[in-house]
Amino acid sequence: MTAAGGQSADDERWMAQAIALGDKARGRTAPNPNVGCLIVRHGEIIGRGATSPGGRPHAEANALADANSRTVGATLYTSLEPCAHLSKRGPTCATSIIAHGISRVVIAIEDPDPRTAGQGIAALRHAGIEIVIGVLPATAAASMAGYLTRLALGRPRITLKLALSIDGKIALPSGESKWITGEDARAHVHLGRALSDMILVGRGTYLADAPRLDVRLPGLEQHSPRRALLTRGEAVDGWEALSSPQDVFRLHDVNDLLVEGGSATATAFLAADLVDRILIYRAPIIVGEGKNSVGYIGLDAIADAHGRWVSAGAANLGIDRLEVYERERLRQEP
Repeated sequence: MTAAGGQSADDERWMAQAIALGDKARGRTAPNPNVGCLIVRHGEIIGRGATSPGGRPHAEANALADANSRTVGATLYTSLEPCAHLSKRGPTCATSIIAHGISRVVIAIEDPDPRTAGQGIAALRHAGIEIVIGVLPATAAASMAGYLTRLALGRPRITLKLALSIDGKIALPSGESKWITGEDARAHVHLGRALSDMILVGRGTYLADAPRLDVRLPGLEQHSPRRALLTRGEAVDGWEALSSPQDVFRLHDVNDLLVEGGSATATAFLAADLVDRILIYRAPIIVGEGKNSVGYIGLDAIADAHGRWVSAGAANLGIDRLEVYERERLRQEP
């Protein structure tokens, strides 16, 4: 049964599963997007795919290969418009979809990459394939926020992680901070690392804590991201150096950047207005006198602080509380 506008009553269900496949690939596909794809024929899933590590093969190519030549007359669900730009690494996804006899393609969002940007959809339509666009677009955009941010702003999506006491402290006056939060919150941080392309800390944090910044969750250890230092000095072995927050604009192969510490680094990124999301892991403790999480970021009036951040969710993590905030970037009218 097909609803108005060509959308089937089951399209959202299948698209949700396609997006979930793409979610699992986050942190390993940059500079390509973490796309998910599902192929359905007669109500049965016959092919699944996500973008491979390193960006190739694409999700659609993996799903078509998984379907094993059973694709004639099937419906393909993809979280992003199939690519249409030529590459030495293989045929375009639009070309492959046509060649495999897919009769219907459901797309969550169009690809803003100017090399495709509507051309994939046009090629499929020209081949007589039915196209449905805009199924669960917000969910797909959230899944690929890093890729979409990089295309829109020329830099990775930047998440700032803070582990705080109730009264907003990150450490005692002595600098002791291990551990403010409990095991559940720390496990959640490791999951966030696994979904990031790069983690960054300041040199002060590196010298004081010698952080490993790896993923220590069973089964995800191999997903530890690249490590970076915010420093005016030389990079250390196994780490990349950024001399200032503005250097994020040269990270063309990073979709998601996680900033973990410390206070000076958090302050620098906030003052430069380069943070897109803040994860606050708040522990049920009061430190009193101690080290603040953030210093002066250029605000001289409380009124200037309002309208910048919006609550994007919260959750209990064992004894701790996770609070998520996203930057409210107002659209500039032409």
